[in-house]
Amino acid sequence: MSDLKKKLHEACVNYVRKSMDAAELGIKEAQKASNEDTKSSAGDKYETGRAMMQQETNRNLTQLNEANKLMVALNRINTNGISIKAETGSVITTNNGNFYLAISAGSFSVDAKSYFAVSPASPIGTLLMGKTTGDSFSLNGKLYIIESVN
Repeated sequence: MSDLKKKLHEACVNYVRKSMDAAELGIKEAQKASNEDTKSSAGDKYETGRAMMQQETNRNLTQLNEANKLMVALNRINTNGISIKAETGSVITTNNGNFYLAISAGSFSVDAKSYFAVSPASPIGTLLMGKTTGDSFSLNGKLYIIESVN
């Protein structure tokens, strides 16, 4: 099972790295555009362009900061152990899907099965936390029965 956890963990790390790379590229492009913008006789146009590039840089810095927080959270997860009850790093199989309790990163296919990477703070993550095999919960009118926790 730890091999599956490692694969899911790596998929989450790759997801975060892509976000970081996109944010860093956006910052570089905004800075490049700002540096290439030359002051013309239309001073207001120049100032507006620089302000827009600064806003774009700030937006990308915020995205980069959020991605860094996700990476820190991922680095704290132990992928070696087997869980008896659902906790951060657990792989949970239910009658309505498979979940990796780590960060909100969407759906991944690993070993021909789909898994949803969910944050413990998300609505479904909160409901999954502490559950063991045989437990159940309801979300949005749908009954989830825990088939296994690893």
